[in-house]
Amino acid sequence: MITTPLLIVSAGRTVLALPTLRTGSGLEVQRLEHLPDADSLPTERPVVVLLDAALARDATSVLALAGRAAVVGIGAPGSVEPGPDLPEEALCGFFAEDAPPALARTVLQGALRHAAALVAARRETAAASAMSGEIAELSRIGVALSTERDLPTLLAMILEQARRLSAADAGSLYLVEGRETATPALRFKLTQNQSLPSLPFSEFTMPLDESSIAGAAAVTGEPINFDDAYALGPGDRFTFNRSVDEKTGYRTKSMVTIPMRTHRDEIVGVLQLINRKRHAESRLTTRADVEREVVPFDAHAVGLVSALASQAAVAIENGRLYEDIERLFEGFVMASVTAIESRDPTTSGHSSRVATFTTGLAAAVDRVQSGPYAGVRFSREAMRELRYASLLHDFGKVGVREQVLVKQKKLYPSDLAIIRHRFQFLLQRAELQYERERAQYLWEHGRINYEEAVQRLDRSRDESRNELTKYLDAIVRANEPTILPEGTFEELAEINERLFVDFDGTEKPLLGDDELRYLMINRGNLDERERREIESHVTHTYRFLEQIPWTRELKGIPGIAWGHHEKLDGSGYPRGVNAVDIPVPTRMMTISDIYDALTATDRPYKRAVPTERALDILADEAKHGHLDQALLGAFIEAKVFEAVHPAGAGRQSVSSRRLTPH
Repeated sequence: MITTPLLIVSAGRTVLALPTLRTGSGLEVQRLEHLPDADSLPTERPVVVLLDAALARDATSVLALAGRAAVVGIGAPGSVEPGPDLPEEALCGFFAEDAPPALARTVLQGALRHAAALVAARRETAAASAMSGEIAELSRIGVALSTERDLPTLLAMILEQARRLSAADAGSLYLVEGRETATPALRFKLTQNQSLPSLPFSEFTMPLDESSIAGAAAVTGEPINFDDAYALGPGDRFTFNRSVDEKTGYRTKSMVTIPMRTHRDEIVGVLQLINRKRHAESRLTTRADVEREVVPFDAHAVGLVSALASQAAVAIENGRLYEDIERLFEGFVMASVTAIESRDPTTSGHSSRVATFTTGLAAAVDRVQSGPYAGVRFSREAMRELRYASLLHDFGKVGVREQVLVKQKKLYPSDLAIIRHRFQFLLQRAELQYERERAQYLWEHGRINYEEAVQRLDRSRDESRNELTKYLDAIVRANEPTILPEGTFEELAEINERLFVDFDGTEKPLLGDDELRYLMINRGNLDERERREIESHVTHTYRFLEQIPWTRELKGIPGIAWGHHEKLDGSGYPRGVNAVDIPVPTRMMTISDIYDALTATDRPYKRAVPTERALDILADEAKHGHLDQALLGAFIEAKVFEAVHPAGAGRQSVSSRRLTPH
């Protein structure tokens, strides 16, 4: 960069003082016929313009020029001050054409100092502007780092920004692991290379000690800077491993390794930047490129990256904390699911399957290009919220009585046991009656016609026993739940008309009123009171989940889970709301919940239906306005159900054409 002072004079003018003018670095003289444009002047050279009447025709240009150069006026012979043709406000000095050389030299020396001051001021202004821009850029980067929650994405952003700020061609990022253990390590976590973007990479760990450059920076907490890594020799503190360069043909030259230190003075990792370039966009594909483009990391670059490294350390610490919180949430959610399913082992796996189906449907909706959901997209946070809501949608079952929750038949096991005991008592009574009547006959008639009497008694006993067995079989059959209303209850009515004498001598019907009421349930296995209790689990779910201080990204979980039994036409429960009050995530969960309930093979109180039949039932529900038809179409089109039951794994194949909702 040329810094020799430049003196601009009018063409043809002679200045007697020029031959004797002395400067520290010489002087270049340019003779011009017209006043130069201010923007055309060099910014890093002191410039002095000797302004006479020939160059001063445009006063506006002179004023603009005065901001970039020292302007000295030359007046007519004998003049002692600038005339009207010279704008006095633009001048930093003046002498007449016939002024003594010593006076002219003094004025020009002062002008050169003024020109040098202008250059220095411009440099300071540029430096201040650059610093302000760098501070603003660091602030922008800090905001970006603080808002990123995904740790791999965060690490990639840190390394990319560090390379950009320092114009580094390549770089690596290391993280400290196990500092609280006896064998802490440094994990090689990430690498980037602009010239070799496809460079193979695999993570590995190294000891957290001073045996490596990265380890030493992490241990000492001080930056380590080399102008040329290949210049390191056996006598130096560090050695550079050239194996990667030899395998790839790359040439590592300048290198800086900077620890990432938190505000608590804890080193969480190391940034290592390689090959700072004169031009950031250049690629280093040959050794000549490296020699021409690569420069050392100067103090300014190290300072910038160190500032970024401090921000990065805090962001990494926050990212790890966020991961810990995510693991905590995940653990809480899975523990809650385990608690739910431990109370109702027959539905084990249901919550996880519903979560799989629902997130799979959300992914399918993300790909939809037409229809009512063409513009709907689910972010990573929204997908996580949806998954947690699906996993916890039955959490309220912890508030339902266990005997109702695990009820498999119409009668509770204890009630059926009482009925069996009652019939066993009657069978034993019939046997006892038989023996009593046979003994009575012998007492009264002896052996006379005894065989005929015994045969008559046998027939009577067998009739009673067969009738009781038939009634008990009918009760056991009626105790089986059904998915759809089927069968009649004439046998139950007949049984209920039969009376027996109990232990205490009172006459009672074979079936009590509550027993008969349960057995006459014509769909499922629950009576109306039990059904309401089971349905209350939705409200319990909402109330329980509302008490959890969810993060901003997860605050929608209670509302999403609350509506998974609602229907678009308002016929669902517990609130009976219609489509306008049922959010899209809840609509998707409803489809998944019903599908799994229909196809689950682990429900002892009902038969599982095949996939094709389940989808037909869902299509019919959508046709009647209960389910969202567009979402069901996406569910079927994307074959979301195969996420749990892949085609060919014991399930019927599904024809998309046939199952498209009407």
